[in-house]
Amino acid sequence: MARRSARTLLLAAVALPLAALAAGWGLAAWALWQTSVPAGLDLPDVSASDVLTRGQLDEVRSYELFLRVSFVLSLVVVVGVFALYARYGERFVRESAAGRIGTGMLLGMIGFALLWLAQVPFGLATLWWDRRHDVSEQGYADWLFANWFALGGEFLFVCLALLIVMGLAGPLREAWWIPGGAVFVGLALLFTFVSPYLLPAQVDAPSEVVAETRSLAQEEGVGEIDVRVADVNAYEGPNAAAAGLGPTRRIVVWDTLLESFGEDEVRLVLAHEVGHHARDHLWKSVGWYALFAFPGAFLIALATRPRGGMREPTAVPLALFVLVVLQLVALPAQNAITRHLETEADWVALEATEDPDAARDLFTGFSEQGLIDPSPPTWAYVMMETHPTMVQRIALAEAWRERAGR
Repeated sequence: MARRSARTLLLAAVALPLAALAAGWGLAAWALWQTSVPAGLDLPDVSASDVLTRGQLDEVRSYELFLRVSFVLSLVVVVGVFALYARYGERFVRESAAGRIGTGMLLGMIGFALLWLAQVPFGLATLWWDRRHDVSEQGYADWLFANWFALGGEFLFVCLALLIVMGLAGPLREAWWIPGGAVFVGLALLFTFVSPYLLPAQVDAPSEVVAETRSLAQEEGVGEIDVRVADVNAYEGPNAAAAGLGPTRRIVVWDTLLESFGEDEVRLVLAHEVGHHARDHLWKSVGWYALFAFPGAFLIALATRPRGGMREPTAVPLALFVLVVLQLVALPAQNAITRHLETEADWVALEATEDPDAARDLFTGFSEQGLIDPSPPTWAYVMMETHPTMVQRIALAEAWRERAGR
């Protein structure tokens, strides 16, 4: 009887803090999920055939089928590479004399080098497919150089992350994930802050784009926001991005967008990106990252315990495998979050421009020029789409029109 009472008290001592943490997580997620889009908005039915002709739909779906198959195969290869590396990667420790942390960083770099080699064929195949369909004009050598440059940035991030984790795991052992999660959130904030300066090939925006952005920003009450143009040389389709926090806030517009669309459509895009800043979406993205970072760090600490925890370099290959699996499992939720934020930015743009016709023309143009399926299969939508579908975005514009009596 005494043993049962002690066990009950122990379970209560563990369950109560976990319940409190879960409640806090849920409350934070609820707060981050709130948007200015009216609740219960009645979206009209819009079909893919309302966006593209039958011939265009056939071409778009043939194009995207290749990309979807490549995406699935790439995921299988990534998981397989890291599973094998988790099983056999510790053999590289025998060849290293770099010390505990240095060996761990070396194992991290080897893992991502193997990943890069495994993904290069898929990247080149996708580029070949894009060139064949006139979606991109980028050369193969240019792609390899840009991809290798991006890999260098990933190497630096992996080395820094392993330096922090293994440094904390030395004195803290399995409890490293608590301060480690906080450090990763700080790094995410830093990266978001400096991200406008990491986007390449930026040039001065035309004066009319600057003036329009300033006007929209003032309407939203967010002050002045810098705007630049990314010279992508037709390597990519029309696009734009919001980046930075506080004094580094910036909107970057692809030159392909300015060349392909009229003033009304460009104004809607600018209003959309201003909406990201006005509704603190970049801050919210860091908040969402924090909600996933702490549980993720805890699970990595738990999974690597049989290999001595993250203080041992032999645990690094297993930690990378667990990280990849966690990212794959979290991908549907992460995509749902970004789609939710993009929907709010679309609504802000409609409220600012009061131009649903421009929205329809813009999203139709995106589908036509980028060969984007207006209504993809559910599994592809869940796993691959970071934005609402073009059908959903046009339906939102029509719902705004109905609500505004237009």
